[in-house]
Amino acid sequence: MSDRLRVLLQSIAADWQTLDLGSVTFWQGDIARLSATAFVMLLVLLLAVHLSWRRGRGAGRVVLPALLRSMPSAHASWWRHVPALLVAAGVPFAVIALADPRSSLTESETTYPGRRIALMIDASDSMRTPFTAPTLNSAGTQQAFFTTIAAAQRFVELRRQGPYRDLMALIEFGNRAYVITPFTNDYDNLRLSIALIGDPAEFSKFPDPGTVIGSAVEQAVGVFKAFDYLEAAGNLMVIFTDGEDTNAAVNGRSLDDILKAATDSRIPLYFVRVNFERGFNEAVPDMLWKDAVERAGGRFYIARDESSLLQAIADIDRESVGAIQVRRYATQEARFAPFALAALALWLGAATLRLTLPVFSTVP
Repeated sequence: MSDRLRVLLQSIAADWQTLDLGSVTFWQGDIARLSATAFVMLLVLLLAVHLSWRRGRGAGRVVLPALLRSMPSAHASWWRHVPALLVAAGVPFAVIALADPRSSLTESETTYPGRRIALMIDASDSMRTPFTAPTLNSAGTQQAFFTTIAAAQRFVELRRQGPYRDLMALIEFGNRAYVITPFTNDYDNLRLSIALIGDPAEFSKFPDPGTVIGSAVEQAVGVFKAFDYLEAAGNLMVIFTDGEDTNAAVNGRSLDDILKAATDSRIPLYFVRVNFERGFNEAVPDMLWKDAVERAGGRFYIARDESSLLQAIADIDRESVGAIQVRRYATQEARFAPFALAALALWLGAATLRLTLPVFSTVP
């Protein structure tokens, strides 16, 4: 509870610090003016009733002698007025909150637990080889591609169930790479996109049946660059592929050159080689990719069966702890909350003082 209270107080303090009264417009100014007028009229009415009651309060009552003027007055007698002063101080804040203040243009930066993740899925013809995963892919076709789709779904679900608010992009590749979904924090949208490319009919129509892993990495780095994330912290690339690619160069660029932008920007590549019952370097050029990935600061996983694939997913999820800073822009942002909370705090303080401490309700 103390942590939640601390977070709430920090949020309130941040709202006040970012509040610029010069850029605030009031969308319900008429209601606020009517409320203020009604409040003033109520005060005048109560004052008139109080004055008339004082004039006639001696009728039919026993009159006691007044206290002698020579008796010393209590120095703390003004304390009884503190609750009334707190109530009065809260009224302007309540009136401003009723006016529905809004900032015309705001820019804010918020830090969330999570990472920016470019998720790459191999859709080449070589991914049609069998890959049995009865638990992970119980209802799907037992081929490497569809098992990889199920693995990507599992990874996204793990991130959603955790305390993360990742920004994730989805890339499908063969000879060429295609951005299916740009960076988004909508996990449901991302899962839908994965399900769509995992449809057997869509997979059969994929136009680039070859395997050029370097093109996927190049496209992923391009997505980070397009969103101006290359220099940001918290970036990560995850690729699911059978690894059956001996292309050490793409468009005349070597693997090290392709990964250089990611390496310079500290974007690690988590490479999951999905190939059923094939160990390290068994008919697959694993050494080529393992060396390139590890030189770039990433990790290389051999997923030769369902258990090793699940272990790789869990390890990537565990290692993908971090924080990302997101800049948000809003054309009209409601700012009534700080004023409403200020009025509520003052009124609650007045009620607490009046009901719990006699010194604030009687003359000491």
